[in-house]
Amino acid sequence: MGLFSRLFGNKNTQPTQIEVDPIEYKGFLIYQEAIGEGGQFRIAGRITKEIDGEVKTHKFIRSDLLPTQSDADEFMLKKAQMFIDQMGDSIFQ
Repeated sequence: MGLFSRLFGNKNTQPTQIEVDPIEYKGFLIYQEAIGEGGQFRIAGRITKEIDGEVKTHKFIRSDLLPTQSDADEFMLKKAQMFIDQMGDSIFQ
């Protein structure tokens, strides 16, 4: 069965979610989750914060591709911090 799955595509393939340790910034948690794509990495991640007992999440994926995962994660962190500085809690509205 594995041979046919590889030949004709396995429709059950789901991208595996890797656990990442968040970085705390001004009460927000930033998760760096670069997406591998064609030998490069797309800048992606999540920003979360607990507000009134509920965890709010903002996910984003940028169009930028970088050569390494560490580059993509570094850029994501800087963009997320800038976004938090500019938007504050209104990120989740």
